[in-house]
Amino acid sequence: MKRIIPALTMTVMTVFSTSLLAEGISASPTQSATDDAIAGKVEAALLFSGQFDTMDIRTDVSKGQVILTGKVNSEVNRELAQEVAASLDGVVSVENKLDVVKPALLEGDLVTLLHGVRDAQMVSLIRTQLLLESGLSGDDIDVHALRGIVTLTGKVESLTERDLIIAIAKNTDDVVDVKSELSVDS
Repeated sequence: MKRIIPALTMTVMTVFSTSLLAEGISASPTQSATDDAIAGKVEAALLFSGQFDTMDIRTDVSKGQVILTGKVNSEVNRELAQEVAASLDGVVSVENKLDVVKPALLEGDLVTLLHGVRDAQMVSLIRTQLLLESGLSGDDIDVHALRGIVTLTGKVESLTERDLIIAIAKNTDDVVDVKSELSVDS
């Protein structure tokens, strides 16, 4: 019981003194304590905004002047971080040194998307060419593409027809390779 009361007293004093600093009602706060309180308020405001990974943002304060360093994922978030910091009591000015860094995952998703679009275009072109070619039963052929590699499956009536279908696929723009799983129907 003796340990609980001092711990409780310290907790109450800490909460009370922090709230006094936050309100600016301190009998004689040192500049360092005031700057620490401002830094804490800035970090909390950034965290509670939900827009930032606060592990990537460093907040330094000297005489009420806030310096933000680190990285954010967009120019909008860079400006938002500055506005959030500037809106807080006790902040004299904000120097924004945040770097805008695009997440690698987003870049990877974009590359995957572009490959998917290119593959879909190739499949469309090949299917259209097969349907337009007289003498081919192009609607019986399945065409799939993955990163420029086209796979043809289905049944054809002759080796000549199979060779023509493969040639059409190989001569389509952006095709890297053609894998034929076409079988000749006897």
